[in-house]
Order: sequence, then structure tokens, then C-alpha cells
Amino acid sequence: MNVILGISAAEGIGIGKAFVLPDEQERKIPKRKISAQEVNLEWQRLTDACSQVQKEFSDFLSTKDITKDQREVLETYQLMLSDPVFMKELQDFFSKKLLNIEYSLDFKVREYADMLRNSHNGYLAERAQDIEDVFNRVLDILLDYHPFDIWLVPDGAVIIGRSMKTSDTVILGKRKIAGLALTEGSSACHVAILAKSYGIPVVVGIEDAANLAQNGETIVVDGNIGELIIHPDAATLTSANAKIVSEQKYRVNLQKFKDVPAKTEDGTVFKLYANIGTPEEAQIALDNGADGIGLFRTEFLFMNSAQKFSKQSSSSYTNSMSEDAQFEAYKRVLQIMGDKPVTIRTLDAGGDKIVEGSDLPAVSEKNPLMGLRAIRMSLYCPSVFRTQLRALYRASVYGNLRIMLPLITDVSQVETALGIAKGIRISLKEDNIPFDPDVPIGIMVETAAAAICADCLAPYSKFFSLGTNDLTQYVLGVDRENQAVNPLYNEFSLAVLRMIKNTILNAEKFNIPLSVCGEMAGNKESAVVLAGMGVRNLSMIPKQIPVIKEMLSHFSIKELENLSNRSVF
Repeated sequence: MNVILGISAAEGIGIGKAFVLPDEQERKIPKRKISAQEVNLEWQRLTDACSQVQKEFSDFLSTKDITKDQREVLETYQLMLSDPVFMKELQDFFSKKLLNIEYSLDFKVREYADMLRNSHNGYLAERAQDIEDVFNRVLDILLDYHPFDIWLVPDGAVIIGRSMKTSDTVILGKRKIAGLALTEGSSACHVAILAKSYGIPVVVGIEDAANLAQNGETIVVDGNIGELIIHPDAATLTSANAKIVSEQKYRVNLQKFKDVPAKTEDGTVFKLYANIGTPEEAQIALDNGADGIGLFRTEFLFMNSAQKFSKQSSSSYTNSMSEDAQFEAYKRVLQIMGDKPVTIRTLDAGGDKIVEGSDLPAVSEKNPLMGLRAIRMSLYCPSVFRTQLRALYRASVYGNLRIMLPLITDVSQVETALGIAKGIRISLKEDNIPFDPDVPIGIMVETAAAAICADCLAPYSKFFSLGTNDLTQYVLGVDRENQAVNPLYNEFSLAVLRMIKNTILNAEKFNIPLSVCGEMAGNKESAVVLAGMGVRNLSMIPKQIPVIKEMLSHFSIKELENLSNRSVF
């Protein structure tokens, strides 16, 4: 028996026979000069190849049993293939350099992929692989290259290899795959996201995974702890099977928590909200029993082709989202949630979130996480901020809206933002546009400055929301995207917990609502600590809501307080 440790990317346990993915043969991309007379013919070859790949995706999309996740990935891939900005840049490069279309396409794809990988953003880095995946299919056609066929993988297999294409993972939704063990990838990559939706456990970070096992060998993949077991003995197999049965019972049991209030064993009620990034996720939040939306990250609405690689027209590249487009998105979320509160965060651009547009500055910063981002960007570009506030106020009549300001470090920032919001209300009233004048405006507490000076900020804020992800990295001085120092990133650090405690005490002192919307809220271990510290409002990814409800039901408030005190003091 051989036990190998990796990193959990998708929870669950799977047992199956190993299927080792063959190493992908490196394509040899020819480079040759072409004549001006060949340009049209070469470009037509590219167009035909893109159309062929588009048809493959369209055929899959037309199947009856396609899932929501599969549809979203394939539709995004289709947009990549027809992206006007990328195709224009490719055509300019191709026509100017007069190099064969295979080389030109490969060069521009690599250039875009490298740009995303160097963005210092985990999400964007993962999208680089998607871009390569899509256009490598086009290259396969241009080069008459026939790679490995994912349909050869038998049902019940544990797939082992260096990496896996997202488009191949989409197909796995139609197969009975026991697990994935890969060298490359993360919990944020599309492969892991899709696998989670199919219930396939995934372990990544397995060094030299493709050479660890032979086809047909029995494998256990434990995505709960990031473990791969080759040739498990009888006792290990028995234990793994028992865990699978237990997990199945647990998932069934969670269903009863979706539509009941979150409360402790002794009856203390909590409010569990959802963190979302798109209007579509609001329905998922409702389906999982959310009491409302605790964080709507609006920057995902603004992301340009550097993130989505999918612009519908060239105008979307040169300008941020229009007021009407934002209004429709906010209106949709508010209507879905009905009377439930919806907290929408104003644009958190800059730092590790690349949002481009002619009305947003392209600033080169040595340390972007400490630079022009979030509320600083909004106040630096007031026209963008005013447009967003107008859209938010217009949408406010369709539900229970709350507006949240990110990365506040000083009272003057809040005063300035409130002044701009007042001006928007006056303007809307003059234009006879309906809106709710009493929309609460609160702040995110996600810097040491805000946590320490919470008593100064409270009189200017209708509510606090603790953003524990940024708070942890700013308090500890640790970039959580930097693998070299990532082990130092610790939400349970005494310094972080004391910052949280100080914020809670000042929220209570000034009688304003407080919630936590960072990753700590959706993690069972840290949610216990937060609950014991006095937090009664937690916001998390939708699927964790039943999990936290179930967890809270096993504790009394006194027990939670005792567990928390051990961590904080």
C-alpha cells in the first residue's frame, strides 16, 4: 500500500481502477513566412477550424441532460472562440508578420495565457488554462493532430495524470468517474469546480502523478484530506467504503436543514446569508435556504476579456458597464430574493481583480494589494462610482437593498461616499425616478485600520461586514496568493481574532448589525469560533449554508463561547 499526500480540491471519497492519462505529445508548431496572396486562404482555414470546434460545443449543448455547470463552461468557451477583441489582435499580428496561421494563433494564445498567469490572481491564472484548452482544439484541427480521446476512460475509473482539460472534464458529467488525482490544478480551477458539481472527489498537487500507478490498479481518492492511496489493503478499503456510505447519509440528512431557521441546540437563531458573484447565483442561494445575500461581488459584472475572455462587442472593452446594464443585474437579484435583504458591494476593482475600461485607470503598481483598489478606485473615478450608485438606487424599489463600501480605512472615505450618494438621491428625485431613499449604507471591515478604529467608523455606518480574507492578509502582512508564504496565512492567528473581537464589541456598543462574509463564515471550525465571539450573521457560498445550519444545531451558545474563548484569549 502506497499513501501519497496532495491537496484537496473537491471533497468526497472515491474507489476505482486507475486510468493513467497519457502524456500529451508536444505539438510542433511550424513557423514559416507566407505571401500576401496566402493571407485570405490561411485565415479561412482558421475560421473553418473555429467553426468546427464551435459545432462540437453546440452539439453537446443541445443534449437533453446537460447540467448548468456544463452549459456555463461550454457557453464561455464558445464566446472565447468568437471574441472580437482577441480575433482582431490575432488578425493584426497575422497580417503584419505574415507568419503561418498555426504559429500566429499559438503565439497570441500563449501571450494572453502568460498575461493571466502573471496577474497574481488565482482565478485569472486558472482561466489561462481554459484559453489554451479551447484554442488547442483549433490547433489540433489546423495541424491534423489527433490527441487522446476522453471517451476511452471506462466508468468507475480513478483518472490519474499531470493535468486535465476543462472541456474533457465537462464530458465526465456523463460518466461514472470515481475520482481525479492530478499534479496540476487547484480548488478554484474549472476542473475542480465541475468535478464538485458531479460529486467527483479531486486531489491535486500529486507530484509526478502519471508515473505513480499502472492502469487497472485499485486506487482510493480521499478529497476530504487530500490523500491518494495506491494498492489499499483490505482494512483501508473497508474503511473507505464505510466513509462513502456515511457521506451519502450525511448529504441526505443535510436536505432537511435547507428550509429551516439556523439555530443552536438551545434555540439561539442565526442568519445565514450567501456570497454571490452573478445574478444567477441568487436562485442557488435561495435553493440552499439562504436568509438573504450577504455579499454580491459586483466586480464580476465588470470583468473584461482578461477574466472572461468574452466580450460581445468592442464597446464593452472601452467602457465599464452601463447604468442600465447594472440596473438590470441588481434588479434581477433583488426580485429573486423578494423581501430578503440583499447586500451589494460597490466595485472592488484593482489589486488582484483586473477590471479594464477607458473610465478606469490602468495603473502599474509594485504592490497592487496596497494600491489603488476598492473604495480608493471608486473615489478616484467618481463617474464610475456615481453610475453604479444610480443603478443601485434605481433597483432599490424592487427589493430589500443594502449598499456596502469595500476596503474602508478612514472616516473621510465614508463621508465622501455618503456625500456622493446624497447627490445621487437628489438627482434621481429631480428626474422623477423612483428609488428607496432609506437604503442602508455600511462598510466592510477588512483592514487593521478599520478594525482598530471601528468605534470611529460606527457612527457613519449602518452596518459592518467583516471581510476576513483581506483582514487576515493585511493584519499578518501575508499575500495569500504567494505560495512561498502561504503557510503563514492563518485566520486563527490571535492577532486576527482580536481584531475581529474589537469590531464585534464596537458594533454592539453602537447598536449596528454585524456579519462576517469571509471564508471563515462558511468553514465549520472557524464558524464555531465566530459564533462563540458573538457573531449571529454569517455569509458564505450557498452550498455551505445547510452545512453550517447542521453544525450549529449540535451546540449550545455556552458551548460555542467556551470553544471560542480558548482561541481568542
